[in-house]
Order: sequence, then structure tokens, then C-alpha cells
Amino acid sequence: MRRHAIARGLAMAAGLWVMLQGAAHAQGDWPTKPVRIIASFAPGGSSDLVARQIALHLSARYGQSFIVENRVGAGGNIGVDFVAKAAPDGYTLGLATSGPLANNKSLYNPMPFDAQKDLTPIALVGEIPLVIAVNPGLKAMNLAEFVALGKAAPGGLSVSNPGNGTIGHLATEQLKISTGAKLRSIPYKGDAPAMTDAMSGAVEAVCAPVTSLIPNIQADKLKALAVTSKTRFPGLPNVPTAAEQGFNLEATVWSAMVGPAGLPKAVVASLNQEINKYVGSPEGKAKLAALGVVPLGGTPARLSELMTVEAAKWKRVVESARISLE
Repeated sequence: MRRHAIARGLAMAAGLWVMLQGAAHAQGDWPTKPVRIIASFAPGGSSDLVARQIALHLSARYGQSFIVENRVGAGGNIGVDFVAKAAPDGYTLGLATSGPLANNKSLYNPMPFDAQKDLTPIALVGEIPLVIAVNPGLKAMNLAEFVALGKAAPGGLSVSNPGNGTIGHLATEQLKISTGAKLRSIPYKGDAPAMTDAMSGAVEAVCAPVTSLIPNIQADKLKALAVTSKTRFPGLPNVPTAAEQGFNLEATVWSAMVGPAGLPKAVVASLNQEINKYVGSPEGKAKLAALGVVPLGGTPARLSELMTVEAAKWKRVVESARISLE
């Protein structure tokens, strides 16, 4: 009996060794040629620069070139659609943002892809919160006073954003819906003109990604009332979150690595591990911080859940505010 037990143990060990070797072999076969990372926005922007940082890290780790290719347009949909329709062999990946992965589902009709069905979540990378900032002449020192002014002013308050359907637009509408304040969303073509008119007083406030506004907030050309992340933004540690001030407003631009649906599990697991290593490393944190990005990381399941939750959350806002990009 003892000999049989030993034999069974050896057989089980041998079987386990074969399985592990098979998994290692499946992972070891990839990559054998350059890998494309599709960036959904223009060269030089934060999304593009994050993609290039990760590409350099992955190139060094795998010994193969990871090449960033920009495919822009339709709020990020064109680049992500290209990824969704690529072969699921691990040689076409995408560095995408919350727009095409969640928000755009309610804004564009029709959408060229279904993020939940046509993509494989790989890893969260980081996020950039929004900031609500006002012209220094506006008599509001915090978000509660701003909302009170929005309720009391006969015509309400004008709030600029980087464009119709952008997260700055959606966040303003969410604040309006949840508080009853009379806030008029004014879309601009980008962060810079939206910020400029808030500084000049052409509009009372601006709601946009924090990174573009930091220099003028620090120079007291704008007064920051709140950031819209779960925790305070390291670049503006003295600015409280909306939640700290009693407002249920959380809105960030988050970025993540995805692939086509059906991407091999071994490839997903390997990429997830490497991306998490990078965003958690001192070097990765420092480089992301230089772009105003707060590192996230996590499992593919965490990314998948975020995509689902955010799509449902902003759908309610889009429908209530009747926002359309058609």
C-alpha cells in the first residue's frame, strides 16, 4: 500500500509539473514579434504619454518592441474599435480611457463596439481627477457656497468644460442634478479655452481634469473648490474632495490596458502582473505623477467591474441631462 501511495504521489507530482510547464510554455511563446499598443488620443497628451511609458517598460521586460500607434477620433472610439476588431493573439493591445470604455456607450449612437463584450480587460493604470475651480472674484470659498450661489442667482452660474460629453460636462450635470443648483454647462474645444474664460470672468467656473489647471490655481488665477476623486489629489493637497464637503460627486479620467475579446489568459495574466509592477514601482509612480496621474493597478476583474459601474452611472446622468453627441 505504501508503494502504491508513493507511486500515486509521484504521478500527481508529474502531472502537476506537466501542467505548469504547459502554462509556462504557453506564456513563453508570447511575444515573438513586436506588439502594437493603440493609443486612442493624439500624440503628446497624457493618454499618449502614459501609453509610451508602459510601452518602454514592457519592451524592457519582454525583450520585444512594444510600439505605440495613435488612432484618434470620436472621443477615443476609433482607436478602441480598432483593438476590439483585432485578432486576439496578444499583438494588438490598447491604452484606453474611461470615455470609450464606459461613458461613450451612452453618448454615441451607434457605438462601433461593446466594451463589455468586445474587449478583454487587462489592468487599470491610473486616473486624473477633475477639479471645480472658480474665478477668484466669485464669492464662494467652498463647494457648499458655490452650490448655494447657483441656487440663489437668478440666471444660475456658468461652468465651462472641455467639450460636450466630456467628463467635465458630465460631472457638472451630476452636481446640478444632485443639488438642484442652477448650473449652465458651457462646452469649449479643450481644457485651455475653458480655463481661460474662467480666469477672465467670461464664465464663473470651470470643471476639467486637474492637471491642466494646476499652474493657474497655484498662481491664484483660479480658486479651486474641490477635486472629484475619492482622496485628495497629491498635486493639490490643500484642496478637499467633493465627498469631504458632503457631496456625492466622483468623476475621474481613468486609463487602462485592454485587448480584443478572447485574449489568451496566460497573456492577460502576464501583462497584468507587469503593468501592476510598473505602476507600483517608485519609477512608475514618479513618472505617472509627473503627468498628474494617480497610479491604480489591480486585477482584470477590478477593471471589468469599473467599466460596468461607470457605464451605468454616467448613463443615468446623460439621460437625465439629455446630452447627445449625434
